[in-house]
Amino acid sequence: MSNYLNLLGASSARVGSLLCVGIDPVPSALPVTFRESHAGIERWIDTLIAAAAPHAAAFKMNLAYFEALGSEGMRLAEHVRRRIPSEIPLIVDAKRGDIGATVAAQGVAIFDVLGADAVTANPYLGIGALAPFLDRTDKFTYLLCRTSNPESSELQSLRVSASDSDPEETLAERVARLAGRRAEGAAGRIGLVVGATDAAALRQVRAAAPGLPLLVPGIGAQGGEVSAVLADGGARTAPGSSGVGKGLLVNVGRGISDAGATEERVAEALGAAAAEWGRRLAILAS
Repeated sequence: MSNYLNLLGASSARVGSLLCVGIDPVPSALPVTFRESHAGIERWIDTLIAAAAPHAAAFKMNLAYFEALGSEGMRLAEHVRRRIPSEIPLIVDAKRGDIGATVAAQGVAIFDVLGADAVTANPYLGIGALAPFLDRTDKFTYLLCRTSNPESSELQSLRVSASDSDPEETLAERVARLAGRRAEGAAGRIGLVVGATDAAALRQVRAAAPGLPLLVPGIGAQGGEVSAVLADGGARTAPGSSGVGKGLLVNVGRGISDAGATEERVAEALGAAAAEWGRRLAILAS
């Protein structure tokens, strides 16, 4: 397995959970004393990380919320990696993707400057265009495949014609199938983002790519069902199934951060919410 999957497996085993905790600093959603300044937002980030770390197999930082805060927000993004214990992987949810030297520069920004262990990327330009990400043997890339937003079916459910090597299928299934083939030469450095909001689509993607690790958003506030994700999200063949938790990681953002939306006992509320989600996402057998 890749360095990332080894790190994730060890972290998942330590906390006994598939929980990925989202770090999404939306000022309007924070308690008043945290939202009034960048220093306050930093205190909220520190409080969330400290409270959730005992229950988190990984953290996922949504970069857009940091970019929206300007240059100070980017300083906060760099701060996140320093606050997260090194044994817990950090995913930067940036949905990057371009060609050639641009992707290489994105890799430097995400992996080297922000210290991410994994990134989310858009395969629309072709998976080969993401080679500067995928060639990083110490890092991991989750390709957007079947996202959790309501509009995802406009493109991701389109039928793609059969070819010599692929059946007729949805675009999401084709992305999964191509990613699975690419992963054979990338030493377990590719996974997929598959939303929890469409259980049937998740099953289709898993059938098309039985061995790829999945990052699953859409649980909780977006309406995805835990039971469906646990039933169908785990990898069925190597490389994902060779790691603890069968390569499955389930992101929870608002389901934890909203618990600390009041001024009283914020850290305690965040920790209790993370612990509860950790229990609901108890580890899958290898």
